[in-house]
Amino acid sequence: MKTAVITGSTRGLGFEMAKQFCMKGVNVVINGVNEKRLEEAADKLRKTANGSGVEGLAGNVASPADIRALGELAVERFGRIDIWINNAGVNQPMKAVWELTEEEIEALIDIDLKGAVLGSRTAKLLMEQQTGGGFIYNVEGYGSNDAMMLGFNMYGTSKRAVTHFTRAFAGELAERGSSVKAGRLSPGMMYTDFMTQSLGGRERIELPKKTRKFYNIMGDPPEVVAEFLVGKMLANTRNNAHIEWLTQGKVFRRLLAAPFSKKKKYFE
Repeated sequence: MKTAVITGSTRGLGFEMAKQFCMKGVNVVINGVNEKRLEEAADKLRKTANGSGVEGLAGNVASPADIRALGELAVERFGRIDIWINNAGVNQPMKAVWELTEEEIEALIDIDLKGAVLGSRTAKLLMEQQTGGGFIYNVEGYGSNDAMMLGFNMYGTSKRAVTHFTRAFAGELAERGSSVKAGRLSPGMMYTDFMTQSLGGRERIELPKKTRKFYNIMGDPPEVVAEFLVGKMLANTRNNAHIEWLTQGKVFRRLLAAPFSKKKKYFE
C-alpha cells in the first residue's frame, strides 16, 4: 500500500487531496499548525478511508525539526513514503511591498518558499533509503508563470521561486541518478478561503470587483481539482512532471463562454 504525506492539509486543496488518496486506498499523513483542526481533519479522513491509514502531526513547515518529524512519523507508521506534496501556503494582504510588515514578509517567504525547500530536501533523504524511491510535488500558484498584480508581489515572488527550485531540483535528482523524482502541481483558482484570507486567516482580502469577476469565471471547487491532481500523480512515472489543471486552453474557453454561462457568485 502506498503512502502520501501532504503539508498544509487540514482544509482546502490539501484536505481534498488527502481525501482522494484515502478513497483510493493510499495511506495519508496530514499536517497543519492548528492541532484542533488537524484532529478534526484526521477524523473526517478516517471515515472515508478505503482500507488506508490516516495519521497527522501538527508543525510548522518552515521548521527543519517539525518537517523532519513529519517524515519520520510517516516512515515509522507506514514503512515508506511514496508521494510527498509540499502544499502548505499562505496568501498575502492586498498591499504593496512597503506596506507589508517585516513579520508578514517573513511569513510569506517562510511558508510559501522555505517550506517547499525543506520539505523537498527531507522527503528526498527519506525516500532514497527505501526501495523504489518516490515522488515529490511542489504546488505552484499565482506568479509561477511570471504573472504580476499589485498586492501579490511577495506571494508571486515566492511561487515563482518554487517553480525554479522544483525544476532545478528535478534536474539535480536526474544528474545524480536518484530514484527520487520531483514535479509541480498547478491547481489554478479554487473556491476556498485561501483566495479571500491572507496569512492563514489573519486578515480578510477585499478583492476588487474586476478580480472577483475573473475568479468566479476561472474558479473551481477544490474537490474537483484534487480528484484530477491525485489521479495524475498516481499514474505519473516521469521526473520533472508538470500536472496542470487550469491550462491555457481552459482559460481561453471559459473566457469565450463567460457571457453565455450562468454567473458564479462565490467571490461576491
